[in-house]
Parts: sequence; structure tokens; C-alpha cells
Amino acid sequence: MALLVLGAWTLSDALLLTFAALLVAILLRRGGEAIACLTPLPAKAGVMVIVGLLAGLIYLFVRTLGPRIGREFTRILDVFPSSFETAERWLADRAWGRLMIDAIPVNRENGIDFNIFGTIGGTLTTAIGIGTGIVLLVSVSIFLALDPKLYRMGLLHLVAPARRGRAGEVLDALDRNLWRWLLGQMVDMAAVAILTGVGLWLAGVPLAITLGLIAGVTNFIPFIGPFLSAVPAVAIAFADDQQKALWALGIFVAVQQFEGNVLMPIIQKRAVALPPVLSILAIVAFGALFGFLGIVVATPLLLVVIVLVRMLYVEDVLGDTGLVGSRNDTGATGDRT
Repeated sequence: MALLVLGAWTLSDALLLTFAALLVAILLRRGGEAIACLTPLPAKAGVMVIVGLLAGLIYLFVRTLGPRIGREFTRILDVFPSSFETAERWLADRAWGRLMIDAIPVNRENGIDFNIFGTIGGTLTTAIGIGTGIVLLVSVSIFLALDPKLYRMGLLHLVAPARRGRAGEVLDALDRNLWRWLLGQMVDMAAVAILTGVGLWLAGVPLAITLGLIAGVTNFIPFIGPFLSAVPAVAIAFADDQQKALWALGIFVAVQQFEGNVLMPIIQKRAVALPPVLSILAIVAFGALFGFLGIVVATPLLLVVIVLVRMLYVEDVLGDTGLVGSRNDTGATGDRT
């Protein structure tokens, strides 16, 4: 058992990447099954149609909007220095701001002292690692989506014959709950991207479309995602106009409030509701143990743990098969008003 735990810890990055690939495979498989229901094509062909459509959309996106997005991202990088200079001048006009400036260790003659070669080497290593991870993620996802029964049967054969029926029920519950969660996340991300992009555009913030896209994508990362998208938006708006920076900050706050108080309760009624405290603890724990990737997959991993505990311990060991107030397969409950 100890060797098993040690091996899992050593291979934690690979296991987390495999779990992420499983999430993508669920999306591909469900899409393929939807095509199979609407057309004479089998599910496997439907998966390949989904993959082909996604590849085509990415190609069209790169050909048509890629250059413009590239110019906007380049402009983001160009705007950051002026944003910091504007912020420094704004702070220098205030006594408490000057104290903050004096506390920042910056070489005034040569700027911030960076180790250029170390930075370049680290960047290349990170880029190669990310590229390899993406290739593995896509490849594993496609193989899992094309023949899920093969891997399902492989898992079931690891269980005693007398318990395979129950193990199959557990796998079905995991698939069902993860699909509901993913569907809710996609709706949430799309809504955040549209609301943020439109809000920034109405406020006159530069690069509104790109910043809205960033907000939608990073919103997949719980709690941290909104901050990752708000920082560049506020910095760019600040470089253009201080008033726009306040508008940008207000838009992000308003969108997040709308998402948390209006949109997510609606989504959770039809998807999966997870206890907020457990979600926060899971993000902190998986982030501390596995880093950034652990934060990204913390919520679906928590969902897996809840389903396993409910079915294998609460129901099978304790014999409690009727959770009072259960709202979905996770057994998670929420306010009933």
C-alpha cells in the first residue's frame, strides 16, 4: 500500500494530466453520441466529426482572427510598461504611494535586474513542457473517447466478479456527474466571456474582445481565474485612462457577482451543486500538493471523491441509501428556499 501511494505521488503530474484528458474525453464522447442520435453515424464516427470540427474551427480562427489576436497580445505586452510607469507617477503624488515605491527594490539605472539567460532557459523549458502536455492531453482524450468501453472493462476486471456490478454503477455515476459539471462550466465560461467582453467594449477599454476571451477561459480555474483575467484588463485600461481602469475593475466585480449570485445557482439546479467550503478546501489542498494543475482540476476531483465516498462508504459500508435533502448524484445539498 505504501509503495502504491509513493508511486501515485511520484506520477502525480501524469495522473492529473490523465484525469484532465478524461474530462476532455467525456466532452468528445457526449458530442459524438449526440451526433449518433441525430444521424446514421456511429458514436466513434461522431467523435471524429467533433474532433474534425474543432480542428477546422481552430484553423479558421488562426487564419482569420489569429493575426489580429496576435497584434492585440503584442499590444498588451507593449502597454504593460507604460501602465506601470503611469501607476508609479500616480503613486508618487501621494505620501503613502512614495513609501510603496521606496520599498520596491528596483535598480534605477538598469531597471529590474533579470537573469536573461536563466529567464530564456526557463521560458523554453516551460514552453516545451506545456506543448508536450497539450499533445498528450489531446491524444489521450481522443483514444479514450473513441473506445471508452475498452478502458471501462479494463477497470472492471480489476474488481472481484461479485462486485463488478456495483463498480459499474459507480463508474456510471462518475460519468454522469462529471458530464453535468462540465456542461455547467461551459455555460458559465461562455456567459462570463460575453458579459465581460461586452462590458469592456461599452466602457471603451482597448482589446475588449481579447480580454473577454481571457476572462471566459480563465474562469475555468476556480477563485484564481477571475484575478488572472482582471489584472491585464485593469492594467491596459489604466494605461489608456485612469477612469477606464475603475470601469474595468467594476465590470469584473459586477460580472463575478452576477455569476456567483444569479448564474451559478441556476446552473447548479440543472448540473451539480458542490459544498462551497469543501470546494475551497479542495483547491487549497490540491494546489499545495500538486501546484497549478492541481488547482485547475481540484473541483472535478472533489466531485469524484464525493461520489466515491457516498456510494462506497455511506451506502455500501454504513448502509445509508437515503440521503435526506440530496439534490443530485453527489449527495450535495444546498439552501432550499
